[in-house]
Amino acid sequence: MRIALAQANLVVGDLAGNETRILDAYRRGAEARADLVLCPELSITGYPPRDLLLRPSFFRANLESLTRLAAATHDDTGLVVGFVDEPATRPGRPLANAAALLNGGRIAAVRHKTLLPTYDVFDEDRYFEPARSNEPVAFKGWKLGITVCEDVWNDEAVWKDPRYPVDPALALARAGADVLLNLSASPWHVGKERTRLELLQRLARRTRLPVAYANLVGGNDELVFDGQSLALDASGGLLCQAEAFAEDFRVVDLRATGGQTPRCLPDEEAIHRALVLGTRDYCAKCGFQSAVLGLSGGIDSALVACIAAEALGPGNVRGLLMPSQFSSQHSIDDARSLADALGIRHDLVPIQPPFESIKSALSGVFAGRAEDVTEENMQARLRGLYLMALSNKFGSLLLTTGNKSELAVGYCTLYGDMCGGLAVISDVPKTSVYRVARWINERAARDGRVPPIPESTLAKAPSAELRPNQTDQDSLPPYDILDAILERYVVQHRAPAEIVGEGFAASDVNRVVRLIDGAEYKRRQAAPGLKTTPRAFGVGRRMPVAQRWRETA
Repeated sequence: MRIALAQANLVVGDLAGNETRILDAYRRGAEARADLVLCPELSITGYPPRDLLLRPSFFRANLESLTRLAAATHDDTGLVVGFVDEPATRPGRPLANAAALLNGGRIAAVRHKTLLPTYDVFDEDRYFEPARSNEPVAFKGWKLGITVCEDVWNDEAVWKDPRYPVDPALALARAGADVLLNLSASPWHVGKERTRLELLQRLARRTRLPVAYANLVGGNDELVFDGQSLALDASGGLLCQAEAFAEDFRVVDLRATGGQTPRCLPDEEAIHRALVLGTRDYCAKCGFQSAVLGLSGGIDSALVACIAAEALGPGNVRGLLMPSQFSSQHSIDDARSLADALGIRHDLVPIQPPFESIKSALSGVFAGRAEDVTEENMQARLRGLYLMALSNKFGSLLLTTGNKSELAVGYCTLYGDMCGGLAVISDVPKTSVYRVARWINERAARDGRVPPIPESTLAKAPSAELRPNQTDQDSLPPYDILDAILERYVVQHRAPAEIVGEGFAASDVNRVVRLIDGAEYKRRQAAPGLKTTPRAFGVGRRMPVAQRWRETA
């Protein structure tokens, strides 16, 4: 059987556009004499459609699209697409996450997703009723085991604590399937592609069946889908691996023997490519053609500027330098050097005059009180005002430049540096920011270009420059320690006492944990951020703001 893996960048809610992309892939597969074209999960609606699913008109339009796609198929080549169906039985939830086999101008078979994830960013149990059974589908002398995403993610050897009491893929193999197909929308984070490959190779070996896996690619809100669709032979040998973070179309014969070596990007390159794709798609799918950001001369704004320039093109990115009396000349010089190297427009508009005016206006109200963090935040909010003015005037998306470490401990100012429509690196810890920045410079050097990020930006101590001689480490542990605690407490859900048991100082752990818990109200008001780690702040982490549970070491 010749399978075409249609790794498409689909848009949530763009049913007409998605239908066109699916039909183009089908015609391409038919021209390549593929027996079957396999598309990603919920390919008609885009993933995740979230509460669009609650709109009856959306559901009806999705069925109408499915009917048109079915009518466009012929006998020689089948098409498997993801769509939203009604469950076979009631009572229960009103919808089903479904896959349809289209062939010969008709809907030949429909299968529903069995395992509905409700962890991290997933909330499918909110909308869908799970399948109660799934049998192989006869097609061209083959018996197809059709599964949807999570249906292949319940291997006891991969997960310490499997989430589900059933294994749909294994059940299909036992029911006589000749091949396992999986329509997927698997969001990326660092290391996800390695886990996925191991999981699918084990599935092929356990069932002794070839596996074809079509994954979504592209950015939808906070989520970035990496593609890297796969086809494996019955022993887990790699037949093909589609591109990472790009649309791709691969035709593979499942009767062949696999022997390809899996490609695995270095983490720094993968993070960079994910952020570029996520930024480009967020802008395009929200209707923005350009972006603006503040350039401080620091490492975070430098990285975001590099990402934006690559995602949108240098001519569509504008940087704003907003020095105060506390800004160093080397920071201004570094910001200008970066902008020149990237070829982006940049303007310098000092904030000191309005800052002094505001302090004067409030002098009577603040009489008898020393300057403190209030005045620091006033500067950040003035910068937010300037940046939002440019965003409004030129119709550009404002990109925030705060990293995950800062967002975790609340080292960010509401309505100041948190202003913006997309938080590009809000799920990239500070230590990773430096690694990705160095990778960008190394790539430029390899390509014979001038590294865009000044060496002084990489070397100097991080500072918000909101008071004289300020550095981040005045009040925080070193970032390698902070990020290690952050990983354990937020991502791994480890208790403070456990973290101290690994050798971290109790004072550092307690301080970081207290800051993380106390900054939840800020994160609730943050711009959406692109997910790169297994647990990002945002839709996948739902902590209450008004609560009194506290842990210490």
